[in-house]
Amino acid sequence: MLHDRVDAGKKLASLLMKYKGEDCIVLAIPRGGVVVADEICSTLGFKMGLLINKKISAPYEDELSIGCVAEDGTTVLDERMISELRIPKDYIEKNREEKLKEIRRRSKIYMEDRLEEDVKGKTVIIVDDGMATGLSMLCAIRYITKKGPAKIVIAAGVAQKDSIESLKKEADDVIAAEIPETLYAIGEFYENFEQSEDQQVIKILDKYAKK
Repeated sequence: MLHDRVDAGKKLASLLMKYKGEDCIVLAIPRGGVVVADEICSTLGFKMGLLINKKISAPYEDELSIGCVAEDGTTVLDERMISELRIPKDYIEKNREEKLKEIRRRSKIYMEDRLEEDVKGKTVIIVDDGMATGLSMLCAIRYITKKGPAKIVIAAGVAQKDSIESLKKEADDVIAAEIPETLYAIGEFYENFEQSEDQQVIKILDKYAKK
């Protein structure tokens, strides 16, 4: 059990110590992943950037993820779930476009005049507060792969065991502070899982922009 996202960041920083001597950039998935990443970066001295993606939810089931889209349109879908639920293609495409608009909105709020971090040839550590199915992280991996990193490392506060094994096929390393056999809700593994706000994300980013 993790106390909060700061606690998750501290535990992940310890697990990521082996990368301290490498040319690393941490890309946090907002909002919750930014708080976790802040602790990692402040402990290990890494730079921080953002990786904004959004899950695509099943009809009438907002918590049930059937896919994910990244800011350049990279999309990962759970074809088995889509087939079982008989979700039409036009529903998926409509939601994908809506999520892309939301990504652009968030990017404008968070990034302002900040330049996107160059990841080419670097060890990229993608950070979030948790992952259940792993769809969002898989989408993030495939998006970042296009940018030519030397290595991709996934770090999450809590991650389902099967998802970790699956992601190891496409990432160089997958690390989590808590690894349950099953994971229905990330918040179940945090004593304090209050929602992070946009202003908190911006404040953290400002701290690293000054470095």
